[in-house]
Amino acid sequence: MTAVVPVFNPRAEPRRAVKRGYPRDAGSVRLCRTLAAVERLLYQRLVDAVVLDVKTAPAAALALPARFPRIPMFVLSALRPDDGPLLAACDAAGFAGMLVEGVDNSVAGEWIAARTAQVARREALADAPKLLRLTDRLQLAAWDEVLRRVGFPTQTGQVAAALRVTREHLSREFAAGGAPNLKRVIDLARTACAADLLGNPGYTVRAVVHILGYASTSHLAGAARRVAGTTPQELRAVGARGVLQRFIRGRTRSRI
Repeated sequence: MTAVVPVFNPRAEPRRAVKRGYPRDAGSVRLCRTLAAVERLLYQRLVDAVVLDVKTAPAAALALPARFPRIPMFVLSALRPDDGPLLAACDAAGFAGMLVEGVDNSVAGEWIAARTAQVARREALADAPKLLRLTDRLQLAAWDEVLRRVGFPTQTGQVAAALRVTREHLSREFAAGGAPNLKRVIDLARTACAADLLGNPGYTVRAVVHILGYASTSHLAGAARRVAGTTPQELRAVGARGVLQRFIRGRTRSRI
């Protein structure tokens, strides 16, 4: 399952406009008829961004960014010149951007896709290939596939199948040149994602375990310890970039 972007707007056309323009390889758009449906998705799936008509439920909508600051939230409303106070309130609440319904419909999907939580995480880990000594084309393709699959449990064989090579060949080639083994790098990417999600006050450790498909809290705890020498609770302050830095400082190789 890829990350999702819930869109809440009572009118069909702006909802469809975001869905039409959102790149398929970036994730999927879920059309929500209520703000409660958006909140359910936030606790069920890895959410990349949220698009809201703040005029439909202003008080509830304005409260969301503070609970989920690591998930970009965007306004898509039929704004008028006299909506200045509402726009100021949206800015103060932490909305990442504002789109005018009927004016920005044609660009909304692509514009939002360029500003998602996934994009921010990739930027935080941008120098990971260099730090992990990933230079070969296959290594880089595997790293990209690992990031694409970060929201759900992934085995080395699944990455190999996506790249159309055997698991044995990929495992051998990925670890060449002093790079960590692929299984460890999968742990790194998923732990970094967990740390990023825990930067949202609205998420507990248990919620993140559910969203990312860990079998239990202890499974996330084991990964956090192996990758970053920390606990799930401490990941909240470490962040995605901090997980990478701790990994590079001596945890690139398995203790087994």
